[in-house]
Amino acid sequence: MAKKKMDPIDIAAQQRANEQAEVERAFLKGMTTLRDLIAPSSLEIHSSYFRVGTKYGRTLYVYGYPRTLYTGWLSPLINIDQVVDISMFIYPVDTTVVLNNLRKKVTQLEADMAINAEKGRTRDPAKEAALFDAEELRDQLQIGSERFFRYGLYVTIYADSIDELGFVQHEIETMFGQMLVYSKVASSQQEQGLNSTVPQMSDQLQIRRNMNTGAVSTSFPFTSADLTQENGILYGINMHNSGLVIFDRYSLENANMVVFAKSGAGKSFTVKLEALRSMMLGADVLIVDPENEYQKLSDAVGGSYIHLSLSSDTRINPFDLPRVIDSDEADDALRANLVTLHGLLRLMLGGASANNVGVGLSPAEEADLDQGLIDTYARVGITSDPLTHTSVPPTMSDLYDTLLHMGGTGPQLAQRLRKYTSGTFAGIFSQQSNVDINNNMVVFNIRDLEDELRPVAMYIVLSHVWNIVRTQQKKRMLIVDEAWQLMKYDDSANFMFSLAKRARKYYLGLTTITQDVEDFMGSKMGRAIVANSSMQLLLKQSPSAVDVLGDVFKLTEEERRRLSGFPVGQGLFFAGQNHIHIQIVASQTEQNLITTNPQALLQQKQQQKDEQSSVLQV
Repeated sequence: MAKKKMDPIDIAAQQRANEQAEVERAFLKGMTTLRDLIAPSSLEIHSSYFRVGTKYGRTLYVYGYPRTLYTGWLSPLINIDQVVDISMFIYPVDTTVVLNNLRKKVTQLEADMAINAEKGRTRDPAKEAALFDAEELRDQLQIGSERFFRYGLYVTIYADSIDELGFVQHEIETMFGQMLVYSKVASSQQEQGLNSTVPQMSDQLQIRRNMNTGAVSTSFPFTSADLTQENGILYGINMHNSGLVIFDRYSLENANMVVFAKSGAGKSFTVKLEALRSMMLGADVLIVDPENEYQKLSDAVGGSYIHLSLSSDTRINPFDLPRVIDSDEADDALRANLVTLHGLLRLMLGGASANNVGVGLSPAEEADLDQGLIDTYARVGITSDPLTHTSVPPTMSDLYDTLLHMGGTGPQLAQRLRKYTSGTFAGIFSQQSNVDINNNMVVFNIRDLEDELRPVAMYIVLSHVWNIVRTQQKKRMLIVDEAWQLMKYDDSANFMFSLAKRARKYYLGLTTITQDVEDFMGSKMGRAIVANSSMQLLLKQSPSAVDVLGDVFKLTEEERRRLSGFPVGQGLFFAGQNHIHIQIVASQTEQNLITTNPQALLQQKQQQKDEQSSVLQV
């Protein structure tokens, strides 16, 4: 069959297409590909190492693991001060296949143990442990709580010379050996090892071990959080990688913090250190001090030390109204303060505790108390109108007089209130306020108050501070020590939670400290405060507290074990999504200012006496 002759137009089009294709081939040939950009200048492969450019490298594979792997076991390798590439390959295995093999293994082990028993041989602990593990894994696989995987772990190390490469290898093998993890050099497979650790998802070594879900999960590589920011204060040393923990709590979604620790674990030391360093960056510090632990620090920085007791001249009026900067809240300032006073008066009158045990107030008494509070403010000309809020506020004595002369349950309420106006507790909270907190550090000391009066005093102090905070938006830190005393009562616990929720709006960071974890976390509001705190610090705990905190913070078994054995000044530090093991550090000058260790304080006093004696002798 004769071939059809092409016309001149088709011939011209074909020629143009060929020319275009030739141009494209020439262009692509001259282009620099990605491989050209990232490929080394040279690559030499040897049996036990390889050379990339001027660097030497060696790939190791892990072949042996201990019976139990703990969370974070890879941390030393990830944080080693060497250049390393780490690759993990995880392959799921069909559960049916694993169960069949496990059944065979269990049968074999049981038969071996039965034969040994018949022959009178001593029992083999290794076989007993293997049988126990196999049966446990079989049961977990059957109920679906565990899965089975094939796991491969490869490490490629680098150095500037062969000798240095051997040193790095020895360092890693020693590190692995301490954890009963064993590794080998990929002899005559260095090229496959290199290809297995570069980021191309190619497992060319194919050296794997069987692992269940729990074991694989412990190998999660992101075990070291880095809490080093450009701004913030120094909290301590990151024990995972020896880095500095420099952090700004005000950069989080809220600046609240909770500190849990047993007595003597260093909680007050840590908080005082943070307060001192925060002041250097312009933050004001307000402290509720139930044990007179902050006076020395306050005196050192020129702070105001307010001593609250029945014999002191200090007065705080709970009826004070805030000069609210937010216009929306100004209209509601009186109503908000009435709610606060309701909670306070229920506490003062023996109101419902956390366990709903106590005298309490009936609905009729609640209604009469509410009317009494409104009338008490009205008698001095204060209404819901913000323009009236500059008037001199009433006092607890005014409320007593109002209740005494009103109908219903008013007289009975007045009698229950009398001990705060003219009785044992008169004066301290029944007169106009005379405290001035216009200072960079203000400490409210309530140590000398009676135990019955302490929760009331803490409530009133916090209410007074909150009123001041709302008058001017400024970077502040409020520290409430021994906060468990407030968590025992519903009303004070609710007030603390309200502070935690609203603190961010006014640039306030609330720090809550307690050593009685069970009481604090036993309160619904206590758990809510923890949930509304972006920072948590867990120092050494009692065994009973470890269980409570372990459930709340979802701690691993290893973290629970460490938490009860931490030395003084070490703990778990949570900041946002970061979670590290921290060592609190202080300079010698800071140590002398903030320590509460009795031995250290005695040494300081003795040193001062010795210095004075030396001066006198001269």
